[in-house]
Amino acid sequence: MYEIFADLHVHIGRSQNNKPIKITAAKSLNFANIAKECANRKGIHVVGIIDCASPYVIEDIEDFLKNGEAYEIDEGGIIYKDKVCIILGSEIETSEVNEEGKTGSAHNLCFFPFLKDIKGFSNEMSKHIKNITLSSQRADISAYELIDIVEKYNGILVPAHVFTPHKSFYGNCTSSLKRIFKEKYEKIPAVELGLSSDTFLADQISELENKTFLTNSDAHSLPKIAREYNKILVDKISYKEILKALKREDGRKIVCNYGLDPKLGKYHRTYCEVCNKNIPGDAPVTKCDTCDSKNITMGVYDRIEIIKDKNKTKSPSHRPKYIYQIPLNFIPGLGNKTIDKLLEHFENEMNILHFLSEDDIESVVGKKIADSIICARDGKMQIQSGGGGVYGKVCAK
Repeated sequence: MYEIFADLHVHIGRSQNNKPIKITAAKSLNFANIAKECANRKGIHVVGIIDCASPYVIEDIEDFLKNGEAYEIDEGGIIYKDKVCIILGSEIETSEVNEEGKTGSAHNLCFFPFLKDIKGFSNEMSKHIKNITLSSQRADISAYELIDIVEKYNGILVPAHVFTPHKSFYGNCTSSLKRIFKEKYEKIPAVELGLSSDTFLADQISELENKTFLTNSDAHSLPKIAREYNKILVDKISYKEILKALKREDGRKIVCNYGLDPKLGKYHRTYCEVCNKNIPGDAPVTKCDTCDSKNITMGVYDRIEIIKDKNKTKSPSHRPKYIYQIPLNFIPGLGNKTIDKLLEHFENEMNILHFLSEDDIESVVGKKIADSIICARDGKMQIQSGGGGVYGKVCAK
């Protein structure tokens, strides 16, 4: 067995013929470009593309398979140039009723082994979604009902960015996933943490102890791919192997979660919509310290303080390391031209972030930038917290 890098949440902005898929995502994000970016620049071995239920994307996938650069494999997934395994997925928004009887929205990542499976899923979900061509659309069913449809087409369901204040289960729908999924809760092998949380925060919730944690990019542009990712131990790259790793079966497992420091996420701390500022203070913050307004966007850190049921973080024995990873385009002084120069010399971003010495990097971009990259790698950069939809910042040395 060997270790691979995987990012299982990447969006498509436009189809190959420029049809809109994910409205907020870059036009350059299409199926073929994602495969090429992962193979040629990122060094990602497995990528989950989660807009594949759109009929426009299905057409692109069929064309992609016809050109001879990619093919489906027996154990699920599409292999591109023998470098990258593409997992076909769909992000579906469901309506959930919280403990107070109010309705909130949550995103679900649904993954499938074969093109025929996601085609069947797309056809059935078109009965529950007004516009199946667009990504992340609201379905007229709950996640409790959705999981049965996903399984009908041989797929699995993973709750997406579970703590964010918008479009997530813990963020605005419930204080308990078990309450939502009831007897089907054990069918969920993993949850996605999201950019504003990490293992140490999530493991304060006891019902998550047996779930595998995923750190994915939720990329809306090509450069954002692999800003969070997972190192996974597998025997080969395929859908079947990834599923075994999520379930921690036959020695397959997540070896390490690489994620942003939660302070860099857009929703780490509570934000006052009146004063347009993060609200400081001990969590949980429930109103503005300046204007006393409750017109706030609840931060992930503060929300977890409200719903947690453990006083101290104690992770289960199966939990892998969580390593704070600052992507190259977050590091002060690294513009696109400098990143391109590094990639020309060292092939891909994974090599630069994980394997190169400071001397190697310095020989190409100089001591100052090399020092910044190593400091970011070692977790020595100062960070200004994000909130209210604005990313945090890595402060220059």
